[in-house]
Amino acid sequence: MRNHLVALGFALLPISAHAQDAKATFLDQEGQEAGSAALTATPSGVLIEVEATGLPASNWVAFHIHETGSCDHGTGHESAGGHFNPSGAPHGVLSEGGPHAGDMPNIWVDAEGTARAQVFNPMVTLADGDNGIKGRALMIHAGPDDYQTQPTGAAGDRLACAVIE
Repeated sequence: MRNHLVALGFALLPISAHAQDAKATFLDQEGQEAGSAALTATPSGVLIEVEATGLPASNWVAFHIHETGSCDHGTGHESAGGHFNPSGAPHGVLSEGGPHAGDMPNIWVDAEGTARAQVFNPMVTLADGDNGIKGRALMIHAGPDDYQTQPTGAAGDRLACAVIE
């Protein structure tokens, strides 16, 4: 019997092999839960798996890391501050000297208003330090990032915000 339990334990290992080092719960503009993110530290950055609902259907939307871990829907999520930018680099992959650490690719929202994506950010970490993002916020905007307009990419309103814990 004991050998069977050990074998069962090894059989279950692949289920938990994809470690989650941090998590975040998205809140919409009304303060209601609108999805989640799982963040996994890697040797070269952070993998962010996101699923969010209630977004503009069949549309690209901007996805950023913001500097402050506050998602007060009463402020339109402005409480999260600007983009996380410890190096002071310009915004956007189309800008000379860009992107900065808070810049990430646009994500696609399906016809039902749900975004599901895996985004890798090589400029951040879940460890303490200048590039650490625990305690900061993930933000989904109303429109796509144009990857060059300073300082935000002309991405529009802040639709969903999640504090990284």
